[in-house]
Amino acid sequence: MVLRVGLIQMAVGSCKKTNLQNAVKLIKQASDQGAKLVTLPECFNSPYGTQFFAEYAENIPGNSSSTIANAAKENNVHIIAGSIPEREGDNLYNTCCIFDNKGELIDTHRKVHLFDIDIPGKITFKESEVLSAGTKGTMFDVDSVKIGVGICYDIRFPELAWKYRREGAKVLVYPGAFNLTTGAAHWAKLQIARALDNQCFVMTASPARDMNATYHAWGHSMAVNSWGEILCEADAGEEVLVVDLDLDSLEETRKNIPISKQRMPECY
Repeated sequence: MVLRVGLIQMAVGSCKKTNLQNAVKLIKQASDQGAKLVTLPECFNSPYGTQFFAEYAENIPGNSSSTIANAAKENNVHIIAGSIPEREGDNLYNTCCIFDNKGELIDTHRKVHLFDIDIPGKITFKESEVLSAGTKGTMFDVDSVKIGVGICYDIRFPELAWKYRREGAKVLVYPGAFNLTTGAAHWAKLQIARALDNQCFVMTASPARDMNATYHAWGHSMAVNSWGEILCEADAGEEVLVVDLDLDSLEETRKNIPISKQRMPECY
């Protein structure tokens, strides 16, 4: 079985309306190339930054989620809608909406692990100053293929990926906006690690890099197979990647190296 997927690395600016129009246009480009599952980047409707989250936040359902729901239906694709700042009562979340190919909202994933880091002389960032954390993992099916979803910093925590693998995931998807420091050092390595740890495909979608913005995304959206090979990779600019995930090759890897049957939890 082959699942054709689209990874959208899109330019994100200060105008929400323009961002949404661009997302819809790029979703169609991926669909026109045969993608059945399309992933948008983290914060696709808003500049990334704690100073922007409250201003751009919406309830779900709301304008941004409804726009992407319509795009899913019109293009007959499942969409992992990266993330948007979500408002619920007094709380803000970094939230991914997941739509089926009929435009129905089938689940949401609120970023579980908030991006709080301090690398002296390079970058300090604390999402927890503004955002609340999600409290659950999120999985859904496309054509009987189970897919686990995380957002950006969630990829650094193998426990979440292990949970998805135990529950039958074959694909792990992490919309993310790594920066120039952590992106150069860890972006690809983390994806390869999660792919090898769990014998899953791993996919990421980043905003395109904008050196005039206050936050500089690394870009380099990619897909990695269960053997740890990079199947496709964007550069830093806006780009739509479309790639086939050969699920039979995944099963072969799991058969040849049966780590899921060889675990010794009593030793861990």
